[in-house]
This record gives sequence, C-alpha cells and structure tokens, in this order.
Amino acid sequence: MTNSEISKKLEQRTARFGEEVIKFCKTLRADNISNPIINQLIRSGTSIGANYVEANNASSRKDFTNKIFICKKESEETRYWLNMLLSCSSDEREQIDNLSDECRQLIMIFQKIVSTIRNGK
Repeated sequence: MTNSEISKKLEQRTARFGEEVIKFCKTLRADNISNPIINQLIRSGTSIGANYVEANNASSRKDFTNKIFICKKESEETRYWLNMLLSCSSDEREQIDNLSDECRQLIMIFQKIVSTIRNGK
C-alpha cells in the first residue's frame, strides 16, 4: 500500500469517526449539564479529521508536523470529553467505550506519525 493510499484511508477513518460522534450525540438527552459536554465532544471529535485534511495539504514539513500534533491533541481532548460524558450518560457506556477505543487508536496512530517525523524518518 502506498503512502497516498494509507493517507486516504486515515482521512476516511477520521471523517467516519467525526460522523459517528455526531450521530451518537444526536441520540443523547441534552440538558444544562450534558449540553456543554456534547458541544465540546462534537467540536473536538470532528476537528481531528479537519486537521488531518489540513495536514495532508500542508505547505511544509513543519506545517505538516504541527497539524498532525494538533490531530493527536484533539484526539486526546475527545477522549477526555467522552470520559466526562460517562458521568452524565452512564447508560450509554457501550457506545462511549466504542468511541473511546477508536479515539485511543487514533491517538496512537498520530503519536507514531509524530515520533517518526521527530526521528527523521
């Protein structure tokens, strides 16, 4: 598989993750406690893919590295908001766990990319 094909697959995966976050959040009961958490989750969960698209269109290696690092940070933030959501939507544990697992995998992928770049490969 070429780098271009791998990149396209990760772009699709991050987009699919954002879509899954949106679909899930649409099913949640929003109140004055959960609503800010849901909004933050949607923002960070969809930002991962948006930043990955930007990384793929980066103007330099430094710009690419920065965008990938932002992808990792947004993934970590998304996992945080998923954990916070458990405190007000514990009956949704299975779906939250599934999204958290995908988020953990994305964090590891972006960390590997950042480490590879830093090691000059």
